[in-house]
Formats: sequence, C-alpha cells, structure tokens
Amino acid sequence: MTNTVTLTSALDGFAFTAAHAPAQGPRRGGVIVVQEIFGLDQFVQADVARWAALGFEVLAPSLFDRVAPGYVGGREPQDFATGSAHVKTVGLEAMLSDIQACVDDLAPRGPVFAVGYCLGGSLVWLAAGAVKGLAAGSAYYGGLFAAHVERPVTTPLIVHLGRTDAHIPADAVKAAIAAAHPEVPVYIYDHSGHGFNNDGRVDADPADARLARERTLALFEAHGAARA
Repeated sequence: MTNTVTLTSALDGFAFTAAHAPAQGPRRGGVIVVQEIFGLDQFVQADVARWAALGFEVLAPSLFDRVAPGYVGGREPQDFATGSAHVKTVGLEAMLSDIQACVDDLAPRGPVFAVGYCLGGSLVWLAAGAVKGLAAGSAYYGGLFAAHVERPVTTPLIVHLGRTDAHIPADAVKAAIAAAHPEVPVYIYDHSGHGFNNDGRVDADPADARLARERTLALFEAHGAARA
C-alpha cells in the first residue's frame, strides 16, 4: 500500500513529500520513479504500484512541492503550461537534489535504481552523472536529452524513445546520444509515441511498454537487483 513520506533536500533544507510503497515479497532493491510534468498523477501511482509488486521499495518524489505542494495536473494544454512553469521555477538542480535525497533514504537497504518519464526521463539522464549512489537508470522520452547530451554519464543507463513521438525526433536523438555516449543503449519503439509507458494512451502500444519494462528490469538485475 502506498503512503506519503517526507524527505529533506541537502541543497536547501527543503522538506518535500514522496509517494512510498514497500516491496511486496522479498525486497529486491529500491526504485525511484521520477514524474512527468503533471505531478504524481494516476500514471505515476500506477508505476509505483507496478514496481512495488515486482519486489522493489519505491519512492516517487513530488518535485514541485517548492511551488505547488502535492501538485497533480490534468492532460490539457493549460496543464502542460503550468507544469512547464513549475519546472522553470523549481529548477533542475533542486529536483536533482530531491532525487539524491531519495537515493540516500533507500541506499542503506540495498541498491537503488531510477526510472523516469518525460521530465523524469530527462532528470534520470542528468542524475546518471550528477547523483551519487545510483546503481542504474532507465530514462524514457526526455525532452532535454539532446540539450544535455554532452553531460557526463557515470551510471549504467538505458534510453527509450517512441518512433511516432511528435515532441522528440527519435532518430536524431539516438544519433546524438550515440555520438556522445556510445555506451548508452537507445531503444526506439516503432509503434508508440510520447508517454507510451502510460497504459491507455492512444499512442501507447502495450507490447512496446511491456518490452521497455522488461529491458528496464533486466538492467536493474544486471546491476545489483536481487532476482525474483
């Protein structure tokens, strides 16, 4: 069952909330689920439950608490604009600090992994070079991949892109990542667009979502997660 915990950022001492779910069955590790710009909505909550059911203790930080505590947006254009404004106000450094606080909380109990979507995918990309203690990361369709492609990547990482994503040119982003970080696998899913991990979206192919999750789990198992 998911509950809410409060953690403290080392950057500024800010106390933020996070959704927390204990592992179901033997604990295999910790997973940080990093949100899209819409906050801890039903899709984030579903992902938290999904990872907990696989045996991971899960934290999903509420990254906009500094400006809008507990923010959850819809999927209308105005919600996108509101979320984007929150990103600019909070800033990437503060959000990475919150992810670091989640790592620090989970790390005493085993290896810690991160998976993120859209904004969260970009943050997992950045965290792979900036956050200490991550065992591996899985970054989905981050809009900032290309802008930050030269940033260091020191944590094992995989990237997922949708072929029909209207926001992210999959082939161009894959080529840029391959040039800067040839060690990072980039998977393009031909039948899906943006947000394809979110079950029920019209541009999400269930087989693509399942394959991406299988690849993510395999990455985590390869880097310390206990096998079921």
